[in-house]
Amino acid sequence: MSLTMYQASLPVFKRGLDNLAAILRKANAHCEAGKIDPSALTLYRLYPDMFHLAKQVQVACDHARNGAARLAGQEAPKWEPVPPDFEALLQRIQETQSYLGGFTAEDIDGSETRLVEVKRGETVNTYPGQDYLLQRILPNFFFHITTAYDILRHNGVALGKRDYIG
Repeated sequence: MSLTMYQASLPVFKRGLDNLAAILRKANAHCEAGKIDPSALTLYRLYPDMFHLAKQVQVACDHARNGAARLAGQEAPKWEPVPPDFEALLQRIQETQSYLGGFTAEDIDGSETRLVEVKRGETVNTYPGQDYLLQRILPNFFFHITTAYDILRHNGVALGKRDYIG
């Protein structure tokens, strides 16, 4: 049996976002237990030219939302940036999960060859759906989740591989 585009995307996004929410809840508990200002973590960057934790979470959600919509041949809604606090970040993940829940296998399957246009400024790149998913969306989605994990781990939140994998 072949792996479908739906199986390779929506359940993967759901699991990644579930695990991201779980590590954010651990980070929030870490701040509460240590009487640490949460912004010390939500605004932390691994390096000056990298996004801070809150932006990493937001961008991971954006990749899942935009990826699903484009694979389904739809335009994703534009969402405003979220405040850099754990409650808002968890809310964004929940909103993304709810949005993703509106897609069915019928919406996504068959998108392997559907052309997907990605505009960034004046540049427009076009990908067949399968290439878009496997070479752009999934790597970016996991990069931002991994970087969020790394920021929290670097700052002493008790996380391990099991937290990342779920």
